[in-house]
Amino acid sequence: MQPSLRRLTQTAVAALALAFGAAGSARAADTQLLDAARAAEPALIQSLKDMVSIESGSTNAAGLAQMASFTEARLKALGAATERIAVTQGPGTMVKGTLTGTGKRRIMLIAHMDTVYGPNTLATQPIKLDGNRLYGPGIADDKGGIAVILHALAILQAAGWKDYAQITVLFNPDEEVGSLGSGDTIAKLAEQHDVVLSCEPSAGSVVMKGQPLLLAAAGVATATLDVKGRAAHAGAAPELGRNALYELSYQMLQTREVAKDVPGAALIWTQANTNGPLNQITEKASAVGDVRLTQPDAQDKLQAALQAKVSASKLVPDTETTVKVISGRPPYVSDARSRALAAKAQAIYKEIDRELTLVPQTGGGTDAGFAVRSGKATVLESFGLAGFGYHARDEYIEIDSIVPRLYLMSRILQEIGRN
Repeated sequence: MQPSLRRLTQTAVAALALAFGAAGSARAADTQLLDAARAAEPALIQSLKDMVSIESGSTNAAGLAQMASFTEARLKALGAATERIAVTQGPGTMVKGTLTGTGKRRIMLIAHMDTVYGPNTLATQPIKLDGNRLYGPGIADDKGGIAVILHALAILQAAGWKDYAQITVLFNPDEEVGSLGSGDTIAKLAEQHDVVLSCEPSAGSVVMKGQPLLLAAAGVATATLDVKGRAAHAGAAPELGRNALYELSYQMLQTREVAKDVPGAALIWTQANTNGPLNQITEKASAVGDVRLTQPDAQDKLQAALQAKVSASKLVPDTETTVKVISGRPPYVSDARSRALAAKAQAIYKEIDRELTLVPQTGGGTDAGFAVRSGKATVLESFGLAGFGYHARDEYIEIDSIVPRLYLMSRILQEIGRN
């Protein structure tokens, strides 16, 4: 999950939460599924411990290979036909599992195997249990999502459920770095399915009341400023130079508010670098900015607005500035079908006397953006376990979210097959 998705505060969530409550009284819980979810909790906790024990940062090829072997073995144990799909860049492979049923719907379940944590993080952030919290690097984001998929499918398999044409499970190794090597595969597979459920974590109780599902997330892009100046000796002849660093600083400052006038766009400059030795007037300098997009045409409009701003004025004569906005993960925006499915999820939570909050928008990016790209599948996000501390020290899941999330995933799969 991308960083802005994790910066939900109590105030922001309270402002965003939708009153989608299902009409009428809740139906009775499916006691067979609920009992199975309760019985599965210890095994799911063990699965979490097994996966967290595998350090699988996005650049950790060995750890990602271990995660691929672990998840593929678990899918095979469920009777799935499995395959490895190469990513187009970066380490790791995707793991795909396919189950064939007797129904009509084609359903896809997605989660990611990579984390943001570097090697040996477990040495200082070990797996530990403290009350309702189970801690470990990557435990919520997104190994909790993988666990929900594997154990919910096991519950339904034990119940003899086959009311689907096909279930496709896809685990990718590069979500935390933008899914640049797997995004197109996610999009192409999603286009072949009726429904896609993405299993990023849901926010824990420190953030909101009621475990959420997400209805929209921003797309992610990268903005770059490149400035070309003229090198000169900084001590002997500085007047002959044209300082690209000065010009870059000026352009960063004068463009920092541009996105506020572009509907559906946000930009923050986050990195800058230069070339050349310390005693030389800087010849080349560049900056990189984080861009968030919530409207389809926002990227082109932001590019045009930035270009107009840098072309309008400069600080250092004879310097040249170019600007470019490059697409990354597309935005995820729910449609009427997704919202109807979300309302069904709320009704399912009511069956077990729990509250499900629907969050209409966040500034982060998820692989649901790739899944919704074609517009053919109904896509819904955040079926993973509740927790917090993503990308930070002491990430955790809340144990009391395990049974509700297993019940939700099992029941909503049944509903999708039935309808």
